[in-house]
Amino acid sequence: MQIARTLPELRQLLARSNRIAFVPTMGNLHEGHLSLLRKARTLGDVSVASIFVNRLQFQPHEDFDTYPRTWEQDCEQLRAVGCDVLFAPDENTLYPEPQTFKLHPDARLANTLEGQFRPGFFTGVCTVVMKLFACVQPQATVFGMKDYQQLMIIRHMVRQFALPIEVVGVPTARADDGLALSSRNGYLTPGERAQAPELYAALRKVADAVRRGAQDFDALELRAAAELGARGWKPDYIAIRRRSDLQAAHGGDALVVLAAARLGNTRLIDNLEIDG
Repeated sequence: MQIARTLPELRQLLARSNRIAFVPTMGNLHEGHLSLLRKARTLGDVSVASIFVNRLQFQPHEDFDTYPRTWEQDCEQLRAVGCDVLFAPDENTLYPEPQTFKLHPDARLANTLEGQFRPGFFTGVCTVVMKLFACVQPQATVFGMKDYQQLMIIRHMVRQFALPIEVVGVPTARADDGLALSSRNGYLTPGERAQAPELYAALRKVADAVRRGAQDFDALELRAAAELGARGWKPDYIAIRRRSDLQAAHGGDALVVLAAARLGNTRLIDNLEIDG
């Protein structure tokens, strides 16, 4: 694996590539990230990962300064999975001047769910992803479906800007007990980690009810949130939405149920597509 820390270094390494497949990350890698890299290796002749903790997508009260940074471990894992190039810019490299030009996604898609509880988050995500696309110039990019809303927004961004990039989603990687793998799982205490699979269990219960014919989605959402709350969780949302645009769902729509909730000091997100 070759490592580029500057844009000239990156472009020199990629100059002779025919098809680049790219996985942007913030580091602190786990099996979920590695599954994206494995997919990327099937999509191009060169696989590229980036590690950059993007200040623009953190609110002032969030964990930018304490976000886990595990450089040596990350490099070892990327080498083991066969990553060809790692782009690891610092802030001065990626943002050499204040980033006054920013990408604001469609408000209907970005201001609901995660965007409602983390204002400006998707502006930060879209801005850094567009900038990384400009640096790497990939023909394919891979994102995890755990961040369902993010994946949808990136798809819309690529389509509306006519970027020549194939956007590929990879199913959520899970621990044996069902917990969606996430860098923030490391914040959980042992007791919280044992309890954390309850979030996925709540999604499965909602999905099962819909498959059995339940149509009062508001009631399902409220009941699921109340049951989690009774176990000590603090839900931000449990929402049944259309897969196509994450708007309010109706009978006959292809559906997904999404959730975000705090367990102790850790905020977890998850989702589950509801198949018929």
